[in-house]
Amino acid sequence: MSWLKSIFAAAVIQALAILPGHAGANLDAIKSSSTFRIGTEGTYAPFTYHDSTGALVGFDVEIGREIAKRLGVKAEFLEGKWDGLIAGLDANRYDAVINQVGITEARKQKYDFSDPYIVSKAVLIVREDNDEIKTFEDLQGKRSAQSLTSNFGKLAEASGATLVGTDGFDQSIQLVLNGRADATINDSLSFYDFRKHKPDAKVKIAAQQEEADASGVIVRKGDPELVAAINEALKAIKTDGTYKQIADKYFGQDVSK
Repeated sequence: MSWLKSIFAAAVIQALAILPGHAGANLDAIKSSSTFRIGTEGTYAPFTYHDSTGALVGFDVEIGREIAKRLGVKAEFLEGKWDGLIAGLDANRYDAVINQVGITEARKQKYDFSDPYIVSKAVLIVREDNDEIKTFEDLQGKRSAQSLTSNFGKLAEASGATLVGTDGFDQSIQLVLNGRADATINDSLSFYDFRKHKPDAKVKIAAQQEEADASGVIVRKGDPELVAAINEALKAIKTDGTYKQIADKYFGQDVSK
């Protein structure tokens, strides 16, 4: 029977090897190394990208730095392609990913999230002088500039619009501006970013959906102490006005709700 004991002991050792350390281990490691390793793309403006000097900047980058600051450590950004970012948590390449990761039930099965730090909504965009379209229902019989396979395109179609196919947000806005489309349904964050760079553009939000898609800081599952520390940092960032400064810089308004 000794061989059974040996097999059982080996199985126990293997199981322990893949289990996470004690609760708080990730936070302890971050503080011990004085570094908060953050996975991000670096190619997704205005959230995480490189400016004309080559420096890594963006809304998510600044939020990450502020979280690290309040944890009492330094932020270290490790760039990677989107497809491998979350998997990098499993490989312990990062302590967290801050890259507009949507909080979904499927992801919450395997990972933990902070409280939401930014939300986006579907908005209906029209020319500034358009007083005819005021609700999504008013799209009935109108032309809506959309990426044909997007959820926004499906929403426009469900509202009775005829779709005018585009390659993305910028082209959709241009078609609305030049009158080749009556409207576009798109992401609120993309619109705020556009207006920040082109404040004189003659477009406006006519309506918006109440349901919001929230993004959070995603970390490995099983360390509530780290999640709590990140949430406390986010709370402090919002309370002391830092969040507003960052949001105004990139979007011209609060994007937390």
